Amino acid sequence: MSEKEKMLAGLPYHSRDPELLERYYLARQLLARLNDSSPLEPELRKDLYALLLGGIGDNVWIETPFFCDYGEHIFIGEGTFINVNAIFLDNNIIRIGKNGLIGPGVQLLTASHPLSVRERLITSDDNSKTSYKTFSKPIHIGDNVWIGGNTVVLPGITIGNNVTIGAGSVITKDIPDNKLAFGNPCRIIREIL
Repeated sequence: MSEKEKMLAGLPYHSRDPELLERYYLARQLLARLNDSSPLEPELRKDLYALLLGGIGDNVWIETPFFCDYGEHIFIGEGTFINVNAIFLDNNIIRIGKNGLIGPGVQLLTASHPLSVRERLITSDDNSKTSYKTFSKPIHIGDNVWIGGNTVVLPGITIGNNVTIGAGSVITKDIPDNKLAFGNPCRIIREIL
């Protein structure tokens, strides 16, 4: 099993694997071009989205700057708007449905590490290099979801359809359809229709 296959399967993987680094560096080049482009260059941006992302629907608007790890694991549905300074750590699949509103500074984080330092740190036999055990879990966001600014979505989270998340929330548990939720940790406040 390749390190990329391990990563997408949620198993511990080596993030400095040559195959992963190759895609990481390509994503950095594409992001530099995207973040340097003008909103008045929609065709250039559309071409860059096609090269960077795993899939993108019609009428998607991504404000720059935008940041991600690999890009190819991100799928965005039609009509979705992503505001400035979004950070999508796509070490696993990030799927956003149609008509989403993603506020400024939102972080979708699929990567994590073991809590115990003994499990997290990997040192070479001669103690000259340190690396970290990493694993990832996908994030799924339904249709018609509004995520307020500076919200953090942790690995493995599913947010249902027609959900509104208040600004500054930290989402640690799944949120079902048709809910208003906010806080740190994020909690369901009430049903919305």
